[in-house]
Order: sequence, then structure tokens, then C-alpha cells
Amino acid sequence: MTVTWEELGWERLAAGAGRCRLPGWDCTVGLVLGEGTALMVDAGSSLAEGARLRAQAEELADGRVTHLALTHPHFDHVFGAPVLAGAEVYAAVGVDAVFARERAELRLDAMRNGLPVADADEAVDALVPPRHLVSGEWTLDLGTGRQALLANVGPGHTAHDLAVLVPGSPEVVFCGDLVEESGEPQAGPDALPSRWPDALDRLLSLGGEDALYVPGHGAVVDAAFVRRQRDELAARFGVS
Repeated sequence: MTVTWEELGWERLAAGAGRCRLPGWDCTVGLVLGEGTALMVDAGSSLAEGARLRAQAEELADGRVTHLALTHPHFDHVFGAPVLAGAEVYAAVGVDAVFARERAELRLDAMRNGLPVADADEAVDALVPPRHLVSGEWTLDLGTGRQALLANVGPGHTAHDLAVLVPGSPEVVFCGDLVEESGEPQAGPDALPSRWPDALDRLLSLGGEDALYVPGHGAVVDAAFVRRQRDELAARFGVS
């Protein structure tokens, strides 16, 4: 019998698309199933977490994870990526430079947020730059009519924000941390606050009014929520 999303603790969002809401930092990992293909969106906060997610995703896909999209280069979204080394890895242009030159900062950020030192060291040592860098939009054909559109909609939360649109009924948009539901959006030292509202405008244009928007942290939201968060960020940072 084929395992269901719910049996593995995942949330089914639409045909062939779902997500797992992780403990700890309440981070989301997405999954899009095709014909003999599977796209994961983000990879968790450690090699061990990445390995668990990969095993669950491959059970749901009844096959291997073939593609991985990283929404932005923060540890809780990328430190599990090395365990998916056999997948084709996509990220926004610039993530390769972050992985190459800012490993110490990634490690320190992870430890400041409570990741054990050994886990941070292990992940940083194994981290490799993504093979495919997205500067505009990139459509992945996953078979049987299933597609995923990778869109470089940033900068905003970071300088390198990628969203993933899964066409269908409803359409599903994996937003990364451009949208957060379980807390106030976090603007760290690598955020570009003046550009963030524009990034959310692009996100809304991508998904439209009827899409499901999947935040990097928290419950799935609608376009009205994204629009309110956009206006709050604009007011918070004094931009239009």
C-alpha cells in the first residue's frame, strides 16, 4: 500500500504537492511529486534532519529525490542539503558565493540559534554550492504534466530569495522566509528591507489571488495575508 502524506506527518496541499512543518524552528520543507521525479523545497537544519526528510520524501515519491530548490541560504533551510548530493540543486544567483565565502557566518548563526556545535560543523564541512543558479525564472518539467516554476523574486529577506510555484488547482507557492506566519518576519543583517515589499509584490503576481502561500515558518496563508504582511513591512521600514 502506498503511504499517505498524513501517515508520515506531512500536509498534503494539492495534487502531488505537500509540505512538512518541522519542530525546533517551525521551518517548512516542501515536496512536489512528478513521474519518476521528486522536487524538495529546502532541506532542513542539519545532516540528520535532511536524511530523515529525504527518506520520508522518497517513501512518498516511491523513488529518489531528483531535484532540490533552496529558497535562501539560512542554516535552517540548507544545512540538510548535502545529504541530497545526487539531486540537481537550484538556488538564486549568489547563493554559491555565500556557501563559498560565508561558511563561518553560517556556522555562527546556526550555533547562536541553538544548533549543536557538532551538527553545525558537520553540515558546514559538507556544504557544496548549488549547481543551478536562477537569475529570473526556471521551469522544471517533472513529468506527467507536473511542472514547478522557480522564480528569483528577491532580494528581501536575504539578497538571494527564491520562490517555487506549483501550477494546479489550487496553485501552491513556496515562499521561503519572505513570508512568515508563526512570528514576525525576521530582518537579519543580510536582509534588504527597502526591497522586501517589492519582493512580496512579485510573489503575489506569481501566485495570484487564489493560490496557497506556504511560509518559511508557520501555517499556510492566502494572498490577503501576504498583502497585509507586505504593507506592515513597508510601514516598518519606511518604504512604499
